[in-house]
Amino acid sequence: MAKEKPEKPKLIQACSLGSLMGYGDKKGEWTAVQKLKRIKNAGFEGFVGRVHLVTKEEVADSGLVFACTTDMGNGKTEPMRKLKRCKAWGARVVNVQMLDHDTLTPEAVRVARAVMAAADDLELDVSIEVHRDTCTETPEKAYALAAGFEKAEKRPLKMTWDFSHPAVIKHLNPPFYNRLIERPDLVQYANQFHFRPFNGQHAQVPALGRGGKLTPEFIDWLEFAEKCLGLWLKAATPGRELFVCPEQIAGAYFLSVFGDRFTDTKAVRREVDKAWKRQLKKWRPPGQAKAAPIKRR
Repeated sequence: MAKEKPEKPKLIQACSLGSLMGYGDKKGEWTAVQKLKRIKNAGFEGFVGRVHLVTKEEVADSGLVFACTTDMGNGKTEPMRKLKRCKAWGARVVNVQMLDHDTLTPEAVRVARAVMAAADDLELDVSIEVHRDTCTETPEKAYALAAGFEKAEKRPLKMTWDFSHPAVIKHLNPPFYNRLIERPDLVQYANQFHFRPFNGQHAQVPALGRGGKLTPEFIDWLEFAEKCLGLWLKAATPGRELFVCPEQIAGAYFLSVFGDRFTDTKAVRREVDKAWKRQLKKWRPPGQAKAAPIKRR
């Protein structure tokens, strides 16, 4: 009887509603429903947003996986109250932007423990994001939080990796991988990456330049992103899911000289998908080495 092949890990690309902020027609900005339809038609499996931007019904009717983002300002009443709402809205995963840039590590650890305890009680998949203007603003603060949590809980902290923030904080030049991946184990333990293209001076760079060609800055970033996917896959068990947000969002991240934001987002999705497929060809279940080719005489 033939041995059944293990189920391959899955990539779920989720477009941020922020990538369509300001988009509309003569009637005004598109509604959440209109944006979700365009996200699905563009080939995304999911979307990233907050509960106040969509209704429960809109999430359920969208046919998309909901990767929810929420803030967390304390470890008392907020974790259970906010995470309950995320779950009620149908969130598959939740990304938490926690506390402030000047929060001291002991307080950050206390709140993270409360957040993860609430997540466990609710059986909800929750991660703490590496993000500026939060308690993980610098790599040092992010890794101190992870170490403090691990010491207290005897388990690793699940984190959402948005590598653009530490890259800018440290003003890095490409290649980015060796400097940004200080804790490969935490990257492999994670299941949410916010893949906004960046360089060491800008937290968002365009993927497409003149004539629709990939920009040199994006190509530098893509090399880093593909290595991250390869690292994650080395530890990925059969059927494990990775949620990636290839975001090109509005606000101060976006400069007026950039091209169309949604077109750019779709280009990021396309190139990340290609990188994932290249790395997935190399995947083997952990502990199962690839058999050596038989040498013919």
